[in-house]
Amino acid sequence: MTVFRAEETDARPVLRPHAEDAFADELSALAAADDRPRPARWRLSPWAVSTYLLGGELPGGTVITPKYVGPRRIVEVAVSTLATDRALLLLGVPGTAKTWVSEHLAAAVSGDSTLLVQGTAGTAEEAVRYGWNYAQLLANGPSRDALVPSPVMRAMAEGRTARVEELTRIPADVQDSLITVLSEKTLPVPELGDEIQAVPGFNLIATANDRDRGVNELSSALRRRFNTVVLPLPETAEAEVDIVARRVEQLGRSLDLPAPPDGTAEIRRVVTVFRELRDGVTADGRTKLKSPSGTLSTAEAISVVTGGMALAAHFGDGVLRAGDVAAGVLGAVVRDPSSDDVVWQEYLEAVVRERDGWKDFYRACREVSA
Repeated sequence: MTVFRAEETDARPVLRPHAEDAFADELSALAAADDRPRPARWRLSPWAVSTYLLGGELPGGTVITPKYVGPRRIVEVAVSTLATDRALLLLGVPGTAKTWVSEHLAAAVSGDSTLLVQGTAGTAEEAVRYGWNYAQLLANGPSRDALVPSPVMRAMAEGRTARVEELTRIPADVQDSLITVLSEKTLPVPELGDEIQAVPGFNLIATANDRDRGVNELSSALRRRFNTVVLPLPETAEAEVDIVARRVEQLGRSLDLPAPPDGTAEIRRVVTVFRELRDGVTADGRTKLKSPSGTLSTAEAISVVTGGMALAAHFGDGVLRAGDVAAGVLGAVVRDPSSDDVVWQEYLEAVVRERDGWKDFYRACREVSA
């Protein structure tokens, strides 16, 4: 049996480094140049955290790449919220970079984005509060040594930023276990007659998908504990193309995919298709369209183009072409065959077929749709 030791695995490259590792150089440069006041236990000042998210150039010439492309005020409100005693709720449709922003905020503020609770329908209260080492519990009874802290408890004790993903997927009674944590900044441990009190620097970032409204809606008591920031879809096609191109380049490097000579044209076509079907109207405003059941988010566009790059690299000549993205576009659009297929076929015939310079894309889409 092979035993993997920590010192062996730590040196190996990972498929997706945590934000604080992937952008360690930028975070270090910002910390060195940052002479503004920092809240307790923050690695950077609020100004530097915003610069890390939005990008910029430091006095020494170091370029900070943008992690989020969107309104500056949204990021400033999110960062300033974390500097108060209010928790932050990032709300938006799927694919608006809620998780991405959450991770980078935690990395910039605390230097650690791993204190994470992943919300699902099966998330238990122990994931939010604490659990027990049952071997020690049975042997010695309840004690601090037998207690297994949750990421939230660890963040409270260490003055760090905890993250809760997909908050509205978590059962309502488990959600409400956060109320005392967020209002009183304490987590009672009745089995020990004790409590864990949050130290300065602690805060919590939650994300929620507004398409999940009605699944496990937040109680009014819990919602009041959050300052809600809505992350919108990219305002313009150019902004969305830029986001997709940046993320595809990063993913391509991590997956060791050869960079195509220039995939901007196909990225632009994928983004155009998604935006038009999402908005229910063509870019020129002349043709009304039916929208499919899926979200056709920026994240899905990134996935489609990344898949196309893999096809081009391993089964083509390395140039990203219409045939490489057609199957991915079809899979993203047609989620419900009974209704979405009609929407897609109408779009192909009424829009794609008649558009100048799109004949290759039309033929590729017809082939995979057959």
